[in-house]
Amino acid sequence: MIPKLIGVIALTFFAASNDVTRPLAIPIFIIALVVVFVMEGVRVVPQQNAWVVERLGKFHAVLEPGLNVIVPFFDRVAYKHSLKEVPLDVSEQVCITRDNTQLAVDGVIYYQVTDPRLASYGSSNYIAAITQLAQTALRSEIGKMELDKTFESRDEMNRQVVSVLDEAGRSWGVKVLRYEIKNITPPEAILRSMQQQITAEREKRALIAKSEGEKQQEINVAEGEKQAAVLKSEGDKTSRINKAQGEATALRLVAEATAAAVESVAVAIGKEGGAQAANLKVAELYINAFALLAKTNNTMIIPSNVADIAGVVATAMTVLDKSKVGSKG
Repeated sequence: MIPKLIGVIALTFFAASNDVTRPLAIPIFIIALVVVFVMEGVRVVPQQNAWVVERLGKFHAVLEPGLNVIVPFFDRVAYKHSLKEVPLDVSEQVCITRDNTQLAVDGVIYYQVTDPRLASYGSSNYIAAITQLAQTALRSEIGKMELDKTFESRDEMNRQVVSVLDEAGRSWGVKVLRYEIKNITPPEAILRSMQQQITAEREKRALIAKSEGEKQQEINVAEGEKQAAVLKSEGDKTSRINKAQGEATALRLVAEATAAAVESVAVAIGKEGGAQAANLKVAELYINAFALLAKTNNTMIIPSNVADIAGVVATAMTVLDKSKVGSKG
């Protein structure tokens, strides 16, 4: 404001010192003064912003987004705040766990100004305040946990840090929305030990899986052999039963056929001329048997009564007569 007034006064003296513009010096002064007052009195606040106005060094008002008018010389915009959510990196720090292990931890804070007046006067630097408080709260939470627990408890640590920051941020006009741990880095020696532990655990699981697979394979093979043996024995049993049933059926059919043949012969002999036909058939078979024997064997067996064909026929007919008598009885 002061530099602008000095410029107005200088412009007025320049106009007054020139003979041509001397009559216009006062109008020029008034116009320039009005322009300066308009420039200094009108403020356009962007969306999602809040400007804090002080009147004579004391808090007066918070300008909302849009067109606002202040009193020049008396009012001034002392602070400008963004009401958007802002991410803030928290630099890496060394924390000590419950089992005395050093960890390098960094994170990020998401905060938002909710009260521009408190953000202006509640703390000289609320950004530095929430950053330092976040680091302190994180060191405190990690100090309560052992090394292995820290890797699986990130969400719990984040919630605890947000709780501490949110409670403290109320007096600073700032609300901490989220806190996220980005990296947890143990020392190199701890990393090597953890890698060895992970490798050993994986090898253990691989051996267990392999042994379970071999066990299941042996069980499957034994079960298959058992089922194969059972099926084979069932097959052998069925085969023997079928064979026995077939032989029995064959014997029965042969016996029935023989009986039927004998019965037919007996019936035929009982008819007229049957005995003479039987005598002729027996004689014919007798002669054919000796002829076949002479052809197929070098050794010839000759009965003592080879010339007595009538006797052989009579003997055969005697047998037939007995069979006929037996069938009738």
